[in-house]
Amino acid sequence: MKAEIFKHSQWVEETDPNKLKEIFSELLYLSDFCVLNFQEHYFKLQGWTGLWLLSESHLAIHTFPEENKSYIELSSCNEKKQFFFISNI
Repeated sequence: MKAEIFKHSQWVEETDPNKLKEIFSELLYLSDFCVLNFQEHYFKLQGWTGLWLLSESHLAIHTFPEENKSYIELSSCNEKKQFFFISNI
């Protein structure tokens, strides 16, 4: 296997952690990514970070509720799965 990572990042307007978990867990499943683990952290004043550890790399989401946006970053060694995931966001 060639050591290669494909990256995608974008901003979205959703900041609700429950909605983000539901949407992106479903997208990972539909894209056939293998989720190894999920971690999340709620920040004291505001904000949330969710991290899906994938056998293909990771998906991270960071919310910025004070600005009504969230940052999403997917890194993957599988370009086909990533393309499917991105095309459905």
